[in-house]
Formats: sequence, C-alpha cells, structure tokens
Amino acid sequence: KKINASQKSYVAAHNQFSTWTDDEFARLLGDKGKQEVNLANTVSYNVTDLPKSVDWRTKGALNAVQNQGQCGSCWTFSGTCSMESAHWQKTGTLLKLSEQNIVDCDEAGAGCGGGYATDVFNYAAYDAQMLLADYPYTGTDDKCAYEASKGAVKADGWRSSKSGSVEQLKASIASAVTSVRVHVGNSFKAYSSGIYDDVDCGDAINHAINAVGYGSSEGVEYFILRNSWGAAWGEEGYMRMAMG
Repeated sequence: KKINASQKSYVAAHNQFSTWTDDEFARLLGDKGKQEVNLANTVSYNVTDLPKSVDWRTKGALNAVQNQGQCGSCWTFSGTCSMESAHWQKTGTLLKLSEQNIVDCDEAGAGCGGGYATDVFNYAAYDAQMLLADYPYTGTDDKCAYEASKGAVKADGWRSSKSGSVEQLKASIASAVTSVRVHVGNSFKAYSSGIYDDVDCGDAINHAINAVGYGSSEGVEYFILRNSWGAAWGEEGYMRMAMG
C-alpha cells in the first residue's frame, strides 16, 4: 500500500531530545556515510516463500535496548547487536557484549567520532569482543583496556545484502538480525509511535541501527527497527518504518 503525505500514521512528540541543541544531537549520529562495498561479500538471497512476518524480539535473540548517550557510537551498538544475536543463533546463549570495547580499541573506527557497523565485525575477527560486565560502557573515548583472556565472541565473517531491494532486506532480516544504515532528520528524531512514513528521508546516511523484523498493519508493510537512544524513544526503543 502506497502512503502519501496526507496519510500520516506515526506520532511525533517532544521527547528527550527536545531540549538538546543541534550540535548535541549531531554527536549521536556516528555513521560515517558513504562506504565502499566489497561486491564479493554481497549475497543475493532467495526471496521466495519468505515468512509474512518476522520479529526477533519474540524469539529471545535481543538484549534490552540501550542508550548510547552523547557519543557517536551508534555503529558499535548496531554491530554489537548483530554479533550478540548471531552468537545466540549459533549457541542458544544470549550474551551482552561490550560496545565500549569497540569504542576504545577498534582503530578502524573513530570511537565517539563515528564508524561503520562492519568495523565491529572486522575487529572481532581478530580480537574476541569482551562482555559488557568486563568492559562497562562510559559513552566517552577512553584508552583501550582490552584483556584477551576475557574475550568472549569472535566473528568468522559477515555478508551484505543487495542494496536498494526491499525483498532482499526482508530476506536478510528473516535469516538474522541485520545492521542497517539510515538518514535521520527532525521527524525521525521526534518519532514516538505508529508506522513512520515521513517523506523526510534524505540521501545522507548518518546513523546505524538494526532491522529486527518486519510485518504489516492495515495493509501497510513495515520494518521493525531497533535504535540505541534508550527505551524512552519511539516504541520502547523501536520504530516501525514503512517499506519502500
């Protein structure tokens, strides 16, 4: 079902960002934008017989929503969430990994200055990511305090889905919690509930989150997105975004 500008179904509300300056809010948006994609690492999913809906929240694959604070570390939260859920799929055990480990120690990223979710996977291919309990989150750039003996989870690879395809993204989500990148404008920032269908979606990628499901309501299909701005934002930290 196509949505036009007169059919708004989401609610925008003043939230925890209503008193923030533009500069303060800009610190949250730590995705570094345009990224070169290794085509050899891009997979084409089979999109036949996809389930009508997927919600990894109901399967036990996700930890509680976190709050990154005034640190452009969204990329570490996106990558870490995907790491946690992938480990859960493989072992049946849901661990809470440390975003701060990546903020401080991943030289490919710039800590609170931003990075890519794929930097998390590449880091963990060499140094197992530590647990949050062993490396607590501070939301600041600190000196690396990595302890190899406490490394918990390594990555053995990652794949990109075909860009620009709704069906390919649905297939990726059906297979695993997926790191995704979005443009955040004022309406996204103010989202409170409902299906987000605003036309304020620019080309400038500036934020990394996770796609954790998809579904439909009254004929409108949506993706379920998980943010890292705390449970007070959106629908307990999540957004339903209209497909397409």
